[in-house]
Amino acid sequence: MARVEVITGPERRRRWSEEQKRAIVAESLVPGAVVSDVARRADIGPGQLYRWRKEFRAVADGFTQVLIAPPEIPAAPVAAGEPTIELEFAGKVRVRIPGSVPADLAAAVVKALSRR
Repeated sequence: MARVEVITGPERRRRWSEEQKRAIVAESLVPGAVVSDVARRADIGPGQLYRWRKEFRAVADGFTQVLIAPPEIPAAPVAAGEPTIELEFAGKVRVRIPGSVPADLAAAVVKALSRR
């Protein structure tokens, strides 16, 4: 059976918190996810979901495109088989973060470098 939501009062638009938007956008970015299915489950239109995705890409602390590729440049010595994340900031700074680095330290480094 379909669910109906009645919104009363002068404001007839639903408000979404940033956390709710991020969760819905993150769900739509999972490999194999279909945007229209995710939008239907969240009870929004696919166009709204695409708009949120675009907004988060434009925000510095939001989502960004990630390219996964084999290393072409010899990296600094890292333990064999240890996963590493390589980030490039505006073509100026490149940093490699080994998987053994604590998440809060990696986040602080990324935040500091993204302000350059």
